Amino acid sequence: MQTLTISLIQADLVWENKAANLEQLETMIAALPATSHVVVLPEMFSTGFSMQPQAFSEAMDGPSVQWMADMAARYKIILTGSLIINDGGMFYNRLIWMQPDGRHYHYDKRHLFAYAGEDKHYAPGDKRLIVQVNGWKICLLVCYDLRFPVWSRQTAAQYDMLIYVANWPERRSHAWNTLLRARAIENQCYVAGVNRVGYDGHEIYHSGDTCLLDPLGQPVGELYDKVDTFTTTLEKSSLDACRKQFPFLGDADKFMLL
Repeated sequence: MQTLTISLIQADLVWENKAANLEQLETMIAALPATSHVVVLPEMFSTGFSMQPQAFSEAMDGPSVQWMADMAARYKIILTGSLIINDGGMFYNRLIWMQPDGRHYHYDKRHLFAYAGEDKHYAPGDKRLIVQVNGWKICLLVCYDLRFPVWSRQTAAQYDMLIYVANWPERRSHAWNTLLRARAIENQCYVAGVNRVGYDGHEIYHSGDTCLLDPLGQPVGELYDKVDTFTTTLEKSSLDACRKQFPFLGDADKFMLL
């Protein structure tokens, strides 16, 4: 049976305080069911959505990536979330997919949030990342990517789940909730959107709205305006049955992502 047990962590990130955030997240990870295969953290989980990469970036062998490796090994999970990385003198909002054996993959956020000046401080990525676990193919994306459907669009059944990690403010929560559902419906896949809660360093409030949606856009689980976690086990056969009953992907336009 191709099952996937996924845990979503909705945390109140402490502004630009790595030690406090890693301590908080470790406590939350330790409390999750031991059956979790994948644990998802928010965007920039160690700092919040900071525009100070010179002060808070790390190399790929830095302490926060090592913390991810330690957590993945200790709890026998795949741990994913984004953080600020300095790679060759360029700064990236980089999502890491850390496996229990220490092997890892990464995705650099493609769509930088110019409204907050992210494009002035970070370099964009140019490659999608699709990983596999327990027979599931998962496409990993970051926050503002959600507004750009071409970047996530399926041309065939390329993946079974989209994961978006985010620092998405409460004032635009309607867009967050609407677009997550659209991405699930149009791509006939599960969608996990993992957001933070609380105020950031600019007094911008985040209401969470972390959720897991099925291929019809219906909620499997939702978190609201508080620190919380959600864990569920999904059966691949349910996704396959949905796609067989509603073979909409076969009618999609043909195109290539360049």
